[in-house]
Amino acid sequence: MLILKPNCELCDIDLAPDSKDARICSYECTFCADCVESVLENVCPNCGGGFSPRPIRPARAYRTGVSVQDHPASGERVITKLSRDEIKLFSSRLKSIKAENR
Repeated sequence: MLILKPNCELCDIDLAPDSKDARICSYECTFCADCVESVLENVCPNCGGGFSPRPIRPARAYRTGVSVQDHPASGERVITKLSRDEIKLFSSRLKSIKAENR
């Protein structure tokens, strides 16, 4: 099941479970839309993949047991250990390659 991380791993801004600004890579690394666009340049600093909007889990169960109430967001905050300089260097090497071709 998708882990709904509570924050951007770079700037640490809160990302509520229903945030339209949350972006994830295929490994569920989570960043805000602003960091993905302005700093990461659509390159995940952890895996090199691209980002997609994080799906929003239904607030109420339309089927028994499947909602954010039944499967709440994680409370564990994750912050990248990479410096912005390391991230910029990594992104600069991959940003010209379309995410689906990386």
